[in-house]
Amino acid sequence: MIEEKTAICFIDHKRHMEIDGRYLKDLEPAIRNLIKGDYPNAKVTDFICDHDLLKYQLMRVDGMVNADVKQTRKINRRLTKAMQSDDYDIVDVNDNLAKSLTFGQRVSDAVARFGGSWGFIFVFSLVLVAWMLINGLQLFGVHFDPFPFILLNLGLSCIAAIQAPIIMMSQNRAADRDRMNSENDYHVNLKSEHELRILHAKLDNLTQNQLPHSLEIQKLEIEILGQIRTELDLIQRSQPGNVKSNLDESETRNIENSSENKG
Repeated sequence: MIEEKTAICFIDHKRHMEIDGRYLKDLEPAIRNLIKGDYPNAKVTDFICDHDLLKYQLMRVDGMVNADVKQTRKINRRLTKAMQSDDYDIVDVNDNLAKSLTFGQRVSDAVARFGGSWGFIFVFSLVLVAWMLINGLQLFGVHFDPFPFILLNLGLSCIAAIQAPIIMMSQNRAADRDRMNSENDYHVNLKSEHELRILHAKLDNLTQNQLPHSLEIQKLEIEILGQIRTELDLIQRSQPGNVKSNLDESETRNIENSSENKG
């Protein structure tokens, strides 16, 4: 029969079978560091029984869970703060421009709107044709601008000279609108980038810390369940043995009593 090896646990100083414990060198570094925190003189060649090891395994599981929860709460606070932050100045362009409009600016916008429409083209074409018909055919006896319509050319030049700066004024307002829209887009993009950075940090924490911790926790849970099962098996094996020994003792007493009666 093969004799099972035993070792002395350096914590409870009792002898245990090697299958009922682990050597420190076989443990995870994190659990080994927890043990050395309580027992600085412990060596990697020392033996610890499963009963005492269970405490440090549970401490390791609790530490990983608390660390993950703490980091997740920290990132969630940063994300909530970024989403609720009012540091980004978003301007209502239409409302801001409407409040700052002057009479001249309203006129310039109206002139630019009308000058860039088909209505202006039709009206202006009608005026030109009527002007040339009246002065060329001398309708109604009117002949104030004979061919080549020098007065008409002067009027067109004056209208063009006045209309150009008015339209430029309106274009300047359009440029202001575009500038304000660009600033709004910049602030929105800046806030979105900040939130995305936090989300990336959350994903990195999930993939780099929480998932490996979850796998390690599952591994420790399997080991803990195995240790509990082993202890239950030992308890179940010890109970029938106790009952059998009690029965043997009672049978021995009965035999002795019967022999004495016969004698």
